[in-house]
Amino acid sequence: MSNKEVKAALKSARDAIRNKEYKEALKHCKAVLKQEKNNYNAWVFIGLAATELEQPDQAQSAYKKAAELEPGQLLAWQGLANLYEKSNQADVKENLFNVYQKLLELYESTDTQKWCEVCVKLVELYHQEKKYLEVARTWHKLIQIKQEEGAGNAELHQLWKRLIQLLPDSTQNQDNETQQLLLTSFEHAVNSADMVPSEDHEKLYKNFIQCLSKFPHETARLKKACDDMMVLYPTMSYPLEVRCLHFIQSGSFTEEALRCCCRLMEMDSSSSPGLIGLGIKFLQEKKYEEAVKRLTEGLQQTSQCQAAWYYLAEAQMKMHKHKEAVISCNRGNYPVAERSGNINNDPVLLALKGQAYMNKGLIAQASKVAQQLVLSHPHLAEAHALEGLIYYTQKNYQQAERSFQRAIERKAETAEYHHYLGLTYWFMGEEIRKDKTKALTQFLKAAKLDSYMGSVFCYLGHYYRDVAGDKSRARGCYKKAFELDRTDGEAGAAAVDLSVELGDTETALAILTAVTERASAGTAKWAWLRRGLYYLRASQHSQAVADLQAALRADPKDSNCWESLGEAYLSRGGYTTALKSFMKASELNPESIYSIYKAASIEQILGKYKDAIAEYQQILKKSKEYVPALKGLGECYLMMARAALADYLDGRVLDYVEQALEYFTRLHRPDVSCLWKLLGDACTIVHVISSSRVNVKVLGSLLGQNKGKQMLKKSELLSLGGRCYGRALKLMSSPNTWCDLGINYYRQAQHLTAANSDTNEISELLEKSLQCLKKAVRLDSKNHLYWNALGVVACCSGVGNYALAQHSFIKSVQAEQINVVAWTNLGVLYLATENIQQAHEAFKVAQSLEPSYLMCWIGQALIAEAVGSYETMDLFRHTTELSMHTEGAKGYAHWVCSTLQDKTNRETELYRYNIVQMNAIPAAHVVLSKYTERIQNDVSAFTMLGYLNEHLQLTKQATNAYQRAVSLLKNSEDKEKYNTSMQNYGRSLCAIGQYDKAIQAYMSTPLTELDSIVGVALAYFKKGLLQDSIKAYETALSLAESEQDKAHILTALAIMEYKQNKVDAAKTLLFKCSLLKEPTIESLHALCALGLAKQDATLATAALKELLKHTKSKDNIYERCLITSAVYALQGRNVGVQRQASKAVHSNPDDPALWALLSRLVPLYTPQNAKGGAVAGNVAHILDLNHGKKALLHSAVNQLAIGCHSAEDERGNALKDIQKAVHLFPDDPATWAVLMGACHAENTVVYLNNTQPKKRNLEMTLVATVSAKTKEKDLSAEYIQALEVWSLCQAITGLKETGRITEAEALCTKVCCPNHPDLFLLLRQVQCKQLFQSHKELPDAILEELHKTVMSNSTSVTAWHWLAKVYQSQRMMVAAEMCYRKSLQLASQQGSWNGKLSSLLRLAMLALEICMANISNDHWPSLVQEATTEALKLFFCPLAVLLQALLQYNRKMGARETRRMLERVVYQPGYPETIVSVARWYLLRHLYAKDDYELIDALVANAKANGDTRSLELDKKLSASA
Repeated sequence: MSNKEVKAALKSARDAIRNKEYKEALKHCKAVLKQEKNNYNAWVFIGLAATELEQPDQAQSAYKKAAELEPGQLLAWQGLANLYEKSNQADVKENLFNVYQKLLELYESTDTQKWCEVCVKLVELYHQEKKYLEVARTWHKLIQIKQEEGAGNAELHQLWKRLIQLLPDSTQNQDNETQQLLLTSFEHAVNSADMVPSEDHEKLYKNFIQCLSKFPHETARLKKACDDMMVLYPTMSYPLEVRCLHFIQSGSFTEEALRCCCRLMEMDSSSSPGLIGLGIKFLQEKKYEEAVKRLTEGLQQTSQCQAAWYYLAEAQMKMHKHKEAVISCNRGNYPVAERSGNINNDPVLLALKGQAYMNKGLIAQASKVAQQLVLSHPHLAEAHALEGLIYYTQKNYQQAERSFQRAIERKAETAEYHHYLGLTYWFMGEEIRKDKTKALTQFLKAAKLDSYMGSVFCYLGHYYRDVAGDKSRARGCYKKAFELDRTDGEAGAAAVDLSVELGDTETALAILTAVTERASAGTAKWAWLRRGLYYLRASQHSQAVADLQAALRADPKDSNCWESLGEAYLSRGGYTTALKSFMKASELNPESIYSIYKAASIEQILGKYKDAIAEYQQILKKSKEYVPALKGLGECYLMMARAALADYLDGRVLDYVEQALEYFTRLHRPDVSCLWKLLGDACTIVHVISSSRVNVKVLGSLLGQNKGKQMLKKSELLSLGGRCYGRALKLMSSPNTWCDLGINYYRQAQHLTAANSDTNEISELLEKSLQCLKKAVRLDSKNHLYWNALGVVACCSGVGNYALAQHSFIKSVQAEQINVVAWTNLGVLYLATENIQQAHEAFKVAQSLEPSYLMCWIGQALIAEAVGSYETMDLFRHTTELSMHTEGAKGYAHWVCSTLQDKTNRETELYRYNIVQMNAIPAAHVVLSKYTERIQNDVSAFTMLGYLNEHLQLTKQATNAYQRAVSLLKNSEDKEKYNTSMQNYGRSLCAIGQYDKAIQAYMSTPLTELDSIVGVALAYFKKGLLQDSIKAYETALSLAESEQDKAHILTALAIMEYKQNKVDAAKTLLFKCSLLKEPTIESLHALCALGLAKQDATLATAALKELLKHTKSKDNIYERCLITSAVYALQGRNVGVQRQASKAVHSNPDDPALWALLSRLVPLYTPQNAKGGAVAGNVAHILDLNHGKKALLHSAVNQLAIGCHSAEDERGNALKDIQKAVHLFPDDPATWAVLMGACHAENTVVYLNNTQPKKRNLEMTLVATVSAKTKEKDLSAEYIQALEVWSLCQAITGLKETGRITEAEALCTKVCCPNHPDLFLLLRQVQCKQLFQSHKELPDAILEELHKTVMSNSTSVTAWHWLAKVYQSQRMMVAAEMCYRKSLQLASQQGSWNGKLSSLLRLAMLALEICMANISNDHWPSLVQEATTEALKLFFCPLAVLLQALLQYNRKMGARETRRMLERVVYQPGYPETIVSVARWYLLRHLYAKDDYELIDALVANAKANGDTRSLELDKKLSASA
């Protein structure tokens, strides 16, 4: 290729690049290079094209080749520069540096503008790489070239500013050249500014000065810059601040620095450098407080000044604020102790080391250091001071004195040495202790040398307080000590205490407030405690509580704090919290009697008298004669007596009064008036208790005797109370005590009136009572209680001064407007004087004042009774609901008994409301029992109580009540009342089975009335004297007038004829009853019962029809349901029995007796519905506990019938229910028998589940218990025999099944007899048990013997079942089938649902067993199907469904129907786990046979969820074999 062609190719390449056809350009260039390898332009064009084609490596190689060919040409270098600038690779920057430098060389002489552009790029690159020296040098060269070109001042100014921006603030860490270039830049920038002064210039100057302040060696330059700026900006404080900080940081605070700071403070009083400078000035002048203040203020704004923190720490050290000094050093990053060299070479540091050992309690190490110092530096004061400190700590004061004196000789101006010498003198021997002048001298010297040593002033305070007795000066010293050291709680507490003693409470409060405001949580206990006590004295209880709580946060184990807090709570009425505080104080300090006493007194206030008594007794154990505890005990017993009196617990009242009198007497303080008053109160409180019950033992010292106790009657006790009130009045006359004495005399008069004593004595006592009460009224005429008491005494029967009484009650009302008692008494006065309307109005006012006040309601009830109002009973009932009172109780009981005696009103709405709905009989019984406990001579009350007890079926209590009535009327002239009471007594004796006494009671009365004759006839009948009873009934029949009475007597005669086995005569008498105009329900009941007893269905049905005609729908529901169910049972209508009971329950769902009856009947007649029977029993138990006791027994029987056990339901199962029944009814043998059955069922389930039995070896114990309980109860012989035989059979079965064959056989042999074929059959079963287990073939003779045994008990379904098992064990399958069919026939004849179901299932299992043995016979599969189908007709039987599924499995193991039937048992709810487990086992085998692993996994998961280990083990085996 010629030269011309080369040029053409290069031109074509240039055109291609211009047209962006870079690949075409590369072709042309390569063509050129083939001819000319060193063609510069070709290489440049290649570099350019490769760059555009994003081939940087090829481009770089091309440019470098071109640059090597012609280094002086620009194109290649420019291309490289562009290439490197576009690249993001880190390694190209170094190459870019070289390229830029080469370009600068090439441009420097040719193109200044381009040179400047490249220079700027190079500086930016240096700046990115933090090559600041190169930045500064290159930029300076740029500015130099600009200056040479004649650039303007403004442009140069901007360039200098740009250089300042490029160089960082951390230039002081760079080399000196960079620093100088930066400072030069600042100077040029400051000097080249056009606008001076201006904001930008000021800011630039500030930055310049700030930069200079970072270079310590540029002090002159800094001073000049600051001075120049101050000339330009005279109001600007910044230059002065910088100079001040420079002086502070330099550590040499000269006069010039002080002038600078003063001038700065004149310009800005809040300037932090100025404040720090002033602080340093005050530190130099030893004005430490001002120094600390100024330095602290300055450092709040300039916290980075290290030197300032040092000066602050130094000032704080001078003021002995060591902790603050350490903090200051840490804030300033200044080491607390830093010296050059080794510490062991510096004796002063060694002394400090010894003190550190002392502070840590390491005396031995400190002594070693001191000895070394004294030996090596005998002239060092610190060595002797350390030695003295060690002696002082060891209490060797003589040696300590000498050491401190030597230290003072060497350094007399050290306050610390004088202080320790003073302390040595203070604690030295007795003589120096008494004469503290030496200590005072040293303390004064120390205070003079160092006025900031707080501990010195504290001991000066001790001296002036304890030695000189100058409290005022002592307080000043303590205040000074506390001001110097706020942590000195001793000084602060002493200052506060002395201020309080001197009456300056404001100062004390100010100190405490200042301390508590600064104190953090859990500190300054002394201040919180003292301020809390101050607030407590000032009655500011809430503040006191808050402060004392804060004190306790500081020290939770301070018992005194807890006591104080308790007092604070108590003062503001917080009794519960106060009690807790005192209890805590008592725990912390068990020896503190005061804490226990306060806790007891609070419990007494809260009414917790028993707890209070326990606390008081605890005090008396520590201090037997502690007066407050004795008084508190007496008061507690007195208050408990009053509470018991309100509850009519008179026996307790007397016990409490006796205790109260004993403790009051033990006080031995005859000079205390309140004690005698309390004694009087304790004696008088018994006034309402029956005289026969009051026998109180009183200490002889109270009666003027030396020792021992004396028994006092009621009159003597009341008289003693009067004397006690008299002693109280002698000591201190008060209207309250006069009133109490007057009431006491009135109570004595009441007692004597009840005892029919001398009227003169009664009158004398009443007159004394009036005089005492008048005296009380004269002393305090505004007290309504005194007027009221005077009115009560004035209107009593012995005085009868109604005018005075009315006047007194009116005055009482005037004295107290809301006075319900006075209004009620006024109403009683009007009622007594037969002013009914006025009485009603007075009671009405009393009710409006306090609707819950009992007495006014009793008054209204008495008025209603007097006028014959129908609301009388409601009013009396309301009084008993409000509270207990004798008048209200007797009135209500009277009205209840009257309503009960009127038998014509039973169907009225009024009777149902007053008696039934309002639960009147139990309510009246409760209040009347309390009445008779208090008032024991009221015949009518005891008669009514007996009557109510009879209605409540409390026969023994009724007998006791009637006996009391008889004993009270024994000597009475009213024979009619006596005879009536004897008849009542005889009736109650007959009810409790004491027939001889009943007959005797009846015979002691003239038998002229029908009731008494019928009563004695019944007693004769119960006693078994039938002929005497018949004679009496015949006599009664002749006296009977009403048809109903005649019917009742004829029915009774019929019963006696039946007792004599004269059934026809009994029928005749009962038919005679039914022929009367008004046949009684009882006679029809008896006729129906006779039919049932004689199994005469016709008679029973006819009697039932007649009975149903004459009974109303809601009368005698339970009896009617029971008789109807019994008739249905006699007729063989088992389902009808259950339906009749269910119908009655649905009609009366609130009757627990009907629910209990239903639960009892279901397992007997419809066991397939046993689940419902169990529910019925639980409902009966919930509705009523009395019926619920038996209902639990029936519920357990139902649960046994449905097979409910603990494995299925841990809470609701037969065992749980029967255990509850045993606890409620432990004397019922039936509950123990059912418990035996429940345990047997649980053990059977355990055997099936292959788990450990829980109920072991209980059979014999339970049999013995059943036998013992049957002997205790009065039960029929047939019932006892049946129950015992059943229990024995159950026990023998349990022993047999648990493998205890020998014990079972022994028990059978012991009790077996021909009269009990069941037991004989069991004996044979036990004897054959081992033969069956041996699997040997039995001889025909034995089989024949067993067949005879079963035939002797041929009506037993279970006997045929057992015989079938025997034949089955001998592989006599046809014979076994015949036995099962025989049992099925028997069960059907007997109507036994359980027997039918059991026979069918056993028959199906027999046939299935033969099928499983693969015996080809169509009879057995059809038998399985037939038997299970019949079982399912009877009841949904899970076992029958399982047997059908297993039959299908046996027929077609792999069929889909097999899987469906087994899955139904496994997955559908309602199947017991024992059955499901079997189905799961066979289903698993089926699924493995079908290789259905998805269903296998689901089944295995189900087995795991139900804990079926047997199926899981089979799964392992099958999966292994698969």
